[in-house]
Amino acid sequence: MQLSRRLFLRDSAITMAGIGTAPLWLQRVALANESAGQRKKILIAIFQRGAADGLNIVVPHGEQRYYDLRPTIAIPRNEVLDLDGLFGLHPSLAPLKPLWDKQELAIVHAAGSPDPTRSHFDAQDYMESGTPGLKSTADGWLNRALAPEQGKPSPVRAVSLGPTLPRAMRGKNDAVAVESLGAFTVRDAAAAKTLEAMYEDTSDQALNGTGRATFEAVSLLQSLEKTPYQPADGAQYPAGRFGASLRQIAQIIKADVGLEVAFADIGDWDHHVQEPNRLPPRLAEFGASLAAFYQDLGDRMEDVVLVTMSEFGRAAKENGDRGTDHGHANAMFVMGGRVRGGKVYGQWPGLAPEQLYENRDLALTTDFRDVLGEAVYGHLGNQQIAKVFPGYQSTPSKFKGYLKA
Repeated sequence: MQLSRRLFLRDSAITMAGIGTAPLWLQRVALANESAGQRKKILIAIFQRGAADGLNIVVPHGEQRYYDLRPTIAIPRNEVLDLDGLFGLHPSLAPLKPLWDKQELAIVHAAGSPDPTRSHFDAQDYMESGTPGLKSTADGWLNRALAPEQGKPSPVRAVSLGPTLPRAMRGKNDAVAVESLGAFTVRDAAAAKTLEAMYEDTSDQALNGTGRATFEAVSLLQSLEKTPYQPADGAQYPAGRFGASLRQIAQIIKADVGLEVAFADIGDWDHHVQEPNRLPPRLAEFGASLAAFYQDLGDRMEDVVLVTMSEFGRAAKENGDRGTDHGHANAMFVMGGRVRGGKVYGQWPGLAPEQLYENRDLALTTDFRDVLGEAVYGHLGNQQIAKVFPGYQSTPSKFKGYLKA
């Protein structure tokens, strides 16, 4: 059963019935959402935590050097899902091949952060802050990507699926972390204390600032879970946290409650040992979840751009434990109805000894900020790229051109 905006707002008010007449703030939220546009442009960022092996995900099977460097862990040519003669997908990503064929999935290879760190913590922090090499940045790129809104913004304008608010979404714009719609709790101690006071005194004066916005988000998201949701077009999300996260993002999108940016992550990509055994099931969950999300949204994918990233890639040469060590450049996926898919973007640096970064890693030819910047500029419509990525000149001339006009 699809969820209409009016039914959603009605049920939001019902959730407050236990404490008497719906307070003024909820009436204002209802009016604000009723008058808002039915559909917004939405940017979804997916983080593959642990440094995914881009060379075994988007395989350069047309280059013999790849097989020379990885004699026991390379993906055999007869198993690779060929894309363009040079690159192909890992066979566990078969659910994504139809999206490639429909030209709604693009890949940017040899992309990532230019910072040379091989520390997971530092590299993730730099990518989420959008300022590689700079630890003093207080907020995240996805929070800064939100353009100023006229009037009252939605309390669920920015949502992260997970137990804590990620670095990318921290900042001056309100954002909420949702571990699950059925068990939405407030993780910030200060906000939780404010909410306790709200429950004791629900007068309109008490519901102000960040606390009020958080309380509004609690009510909206809890009521959303009370409405039965059935993925459309037979879409089946795989078991696991990542599939559940994308399912709930799809549910929020279809509710038309003002979502603009969303974030989800999927871990366990740090395959130093036995990569041939560990990578396929991780990719199977990753690919099946993305494919189910695409199928579930249907024509709503015209409103969505989804971008994937990982803190860095893996070494070009396999190690002695049939795994890979920390590397440098990686592969990023871009998915959506406005994406010029069916193409691998970026300059391929090659895998010859003299072409490797520090004689061991895939060299970086595309800064991740140009990939993200194109989505922020061309899809969200925020042209203040210098503010989204301070200190970096990410301009339309540096974009990859993966978005349709």
